[in-house]
Amino acid sequence: MLEECMEGLRIRDGGIYFDGTVGGGNHSYEILKRSSPTGRLIATDLDDDAIEAATKKLSQFKGRFVIYKSNYKDFEQVFASAGVDMLDGILLDFGVSSYQLDTEERGFAYMKKDAPLDMRMDRSNPLTAEIILNTFTQQEIAKILRVYGEERFSSQIASNVVAQRSKTPIRTCGQFVEIIESSIPKKFQQNGPAARKSFQAIRIAVNGELDGLYECVIGLTRRLKSGGRIAILTFHSLEDRIVKHAFQELETDCICPKTLPVCVCGKKKEIEIITKKPVVATLKEMAINPRSKSAKLRIAQKI
Repeated sequence: MLEECMEGLRIRDGGIYFDGTVGGGNHSYEILKRSSPTGRLIATDLDDDAIEAATKKLSQFKGRFVIYKSNYKDFEQVFASAGVDMLDGILLDFGVSSYQLDTEERGFAYMKKDAPLDMRMDRSNPLTAEIILNTFTQQEIAKILRVYGEERFSSQIASNVVAQRSKTPIRTCGQFVEIIESSIPKKFQQNGPAARKSFQAIRIAVNGELDGLYECVIGLTRRLKSGGRIAILTFHSLEDRIVKHAFQELETDCICPKTLPVCVCGKKKEIEIITKKPVVATLKEMAINPRSKSAKLRIAQKI
């Protein structure tokens, strides 16, 4: 959804932009190209491979961008280091990159049967999927699968994980897939891969993806200049719900009881939500890139 993101941001020459999840640099490249010749970009990512790839891809824009190895949620420190206060546009893309999914040793994909259970975006993070599956309690694993994966068979999967690891450690994606598939009745395995929700859940837990996300969206949006825009691309319902509620909070005006003659709460509307319903990928893009089927784009503009 590259074009939809770029159109939503309304990029202009001279603007200052933030790409919180630089990935391979595709979005950042377009931001820099469309903000030429003087636009600036600040970007962050936790993945050393992504930072290296993006730095190479953006090399023609040398002097106009800087990439920090950082979580986008630590934007306060990043902006202070970059000497930036207010922004013209913000882009957050919460999807796992194609590179991460396709690189077997990263352990993100349930299709890679022999891959290690890693799933770390930041490989200096001591917590891996293998540690969660082999050391967390049955109740903790079930909660992760239920809350982050919305997996209806979370309890059975967690029970079978614990039973399996009592015999031999669970070390590969293939082992975890087998446990998941044996835990879900066949009639419930007709709508896509049975392992998708559980892999998503464990990945979210490993990387703390939802921790502080609501507060981050609120804080980042308040760093926009008047007329600046924030575009957020999500890939599962939990993220989208958090972004939706954060935008609604920022768009809400006075919350005083209607019986009061004057406002005493002091709350003011801060944004205009541009996308009343999230933008989704076109059929053409879905055909080219099946991973875009779950993408939802929400855009808001600072008042």
